[in-house]
Amino acid sequence: MTNYRWNPYLVGALIGLLSLFTFTLADKPIGISTGIAQAAGACAMPVLGAEGVAQNSYWAKKAAPAWNYGSLFVVGSFLGALGSSLVSRSFKVGSVSEVWSERFGPSVAKRLGAAFLGGAVLIFGARLADGCTSGHGISGSLQLALSGWTFFIVMFASGIVTAFLLFGRNTKA
Repeated sequence: MTNYRWNPYLVGALIGLLSLFTFTLADKPIGISTGIAQAAGACAMPVLGAEGVAQNSYWAKKAAPAWNYGSLFVVGSFLGALGSSLVSRSFKVGSVSEVWSERFGPSVAKRLGAAFLGGAVLIFGARLADGCTSGHGISGSLQLALSGWTFFIVMFASGIVTAFLLFGRNTKA
């Protein structure tokens, strides 16, 4: 098996540079959940109409659909992940990963349903907390905010517990 992992020290340094870049040029911290909420508003426009989206209290107050730093960050994150997978030659199209299939079976519907539910819970929590992993964890901890460090500790602890509950202890390295 090929190791596609990036060097964590290099990634940490690059995230630090990205943070410096966004603070300097955009006068904003790194964060993606507002951009995703803006994209959701844009996707809702064909169904609700522009006026319906504008009248929605959440979109009107927090994340009106716009083409700005947040939406560019969403697009850049997608393109960066795609570029990284292409450079490492690890890009592949699939619906069910090997790890998921071993634990929960090969059902595509079950996998997509779980992914949708997990994503919905994640974005709901991020918007409820008024920030996401990158906003609270990365930008908050870089600014030495107690909330950022608290978030990181709770995120890692809950991630470890969730991984053990879902996948058990994997002795294969």
